[in-house]
Amino acid sequence: MKRSRINAIMGEAAELIRAHGFVLPPFANWTPEEFLARKDLARAVIEARCGWDITDYGAGDFDRMGLFLFTLRNGRLADLQRGGGMCYAEKLLISREGQLSPMHTHVIKAEDIINRGGATLVVELFGSDDAGGFAPDRGGRVFCDGIAREFGPGERLALRPGESVTLMPGDWHAFWGEGGDVLVGEVSTVNDDETDNIFREPIGRFAEVEEDEAPAHLLVSDYARWLG
Repeated sequence: MKRSRINAIMGEAAELIRAHGFVLPPFANWTPEEFLARKDLARAVIEARCGWDITDYGAGDFDRMGLFLFTLRNGRLADLQRGGGMCYAEKLLISREGQLSPMHTHVIKAEDIINRGGATLVVELFGSDDAGGFAPDRGGRVFCDGIAREFGPGERLALRPGESVTLMPGDWHAFWGEGGDVLVGEVSTVNDDETDNIFREPIGRFAEVEEDEAPAHLLVSDYARWLG
């Protein structure tokens, strides 16, 4: 993705988030230079990979297959492993109309996917085989706003604003906006986007960035190169 497109998406996303009454944390507004100057104070933000995240999954067609994310907070895997401490994470996502977030599951993370406002969020579901792999002929069970719901292979949930689904490791899922863009909340156990996203197809989690202009704000995938 071109950096200029990423910068534009950030601006559009910030407007949509504000329109729904959400406010991003102060570090969301830092320039790369401000982030660099404050990197020692912001070490917890950097290590938890909180912040801006825009991906086309390496496919080069963001409008067709992509996702906007902002990680608001993220715990530590060590706490999760010992069963105490900061074991949770929270994100805001924007799923655009017809924009696919492709079929995937997680090994560790359980998550609530919440329609925070906008249009309808469609979530397509499949179960796992005995080894945890994608099973095109299996369904399973999820919880929608705390109510158990059995699903068949390929069943699609239509989440309206305020509605949610709880997905456990091994619940294969894809999603997209229908009828317009959707502001999505994600509340989960500790999030590790580098190792805990298992895609059905061999695709990348992060975009390859073409630097055609300076970044307005750093992506989480920029931290290692910009901040060390």
